[in-house]
Amino acid sequence: MAVALISAAYVRIKILFFGVTFLPEKDPFDLFSQWYKAVLNSSCKEPTAMTLATCSKDCIPSARVVLLKEYSEEGLVFFTNVNSGKGKELTENPKAALVFHWIEFSRQVRIEGDVKLLDGEKADEYFSSRARDSQISAWCSKQSSVLKNWQDFEQAIELKEKEFYNTQVPRPDFWVGFCVIPKVIEFWQEGEHRRHTRFRYTLIEEGNWKIEQLYP
Repeated sequence: MAVALISAAYVRIKILFFGVTFLPEKDPFDLFSQWYKAVLNSSCKEPTAMTLATCSKDCIPSARVVLLKEYSEEGLVFFTNVNSGKGKELTENPKAALVFHWIEFSRQVRIEGDVKLLDGEKADEYFSSRARDSQISAWCSKQSSVLKNWQDFEQAIELKEKEFYNTQVPRPDFWVGFCVIPKVIEFWQEGEHRRHTRFRYTLIEEGNWKIEQLYP
């Protein structure tokens, strides 16, 4: 099936067109929060999924999907293994881009900014909320490394299950949280006949955002 036909086949939720008068005057996080809450309260399958793009010190880009765990005006938070590909790239080059694509709402949000490593207390708090099996897996996964034999992974899990039997699973030091601090946030709303609506917020200084409407 042609891409155009696939696109036309999507059943979309009707969203009212938004213009300048409907946007928050100063804070893009107000609009993000409105959109995000609408998605959370819908039947969207993975509302927290976001594409995370990073770049190595040699300027080689890579991207993958991660899950948003929390957000505020300070930034957007996710957790990962610091020894993974993304973890290494963010350590070498602490800048990133995020993309949320909520296809059921015909909306997209793009974010660019600096990245900071969260303190261990924050990572401890979230790690303790995870399912025990997920905690064990985090200990045993040498994320992004070559796995020659799946049984090696299963055996490592069995050993950790015995080690932490009948006790709380602590957070491994390599399991950390990152926060993307936005400098640019762009909101995209699909329109008829490819006349999409786009607004870009660019941070001028703390609490002060420049708002521009962009061509589709």
